[in-house]
Amino acid sequence: MLLTCDAAQLLVVDIQEKLLPAMHRGEHAAAQAGILIRAARQLGVPITISEQYPRGLGPTVSALLEAAAGEACILPKTHFSCHRAPGIAQRLGELASKGRRQVVLCGIEAHICVTQTALDLHAAGYGVAVVTDAIDSREPSSKAVAITRLVQAGIVPVTAEMVLFEWLGEAGTADFKALLPLIK
Repeated sequence: MLLTCDAAQLLVVDIQEKLLPAMHRGEHAAAQAGILIRAARQLGVPITISEQYPRGLGPTVSALLEAAAGEACILPKTHFSCHRAPGIAQRLGELASKGRRQVVLCGIEAHICVTQTALDLHAAGYGVAVVTDAIDSREPSSKAVAITRLVQAGIVPVTAEMVLFEWLGEAGTADFKALLPLIK
């Protein structure tokens, strides 16, 4: 599956204030998610951000909220899978009904919420791409097992840079020039 900005939507899972510090390389995953958010905004890719029990785990980290600049739909959940959370499932479904059946997925924790979301979305017929450098878990082994399981299930592993270049499709455009600083 080649990702296109016309068919894609970005789903950022649970990168929250109280959860991020417990991750193995959480700051790196959050930085990569920030790149994806900025690229999505530039290219008109809809952004959905989930927050797992925000009363307890806090809001999405401020750097990602700043990157989204008010252009993301932020929805709370208590289900581990975003696809089982009614509000998020409805949002993703509405976007899919408009031709956006590719879900670019990043967030934490890789082996829990990201994996369950990816498996559910894949089973529901979405094209799912998990951004491996924009996901994390508390233990590196948990992330590694999650990626292996997802690949075995037919879910596409990608990196943030792969997503950017696939969404762009070509060099020399105004969008390319605007997004180039994100990867330099």
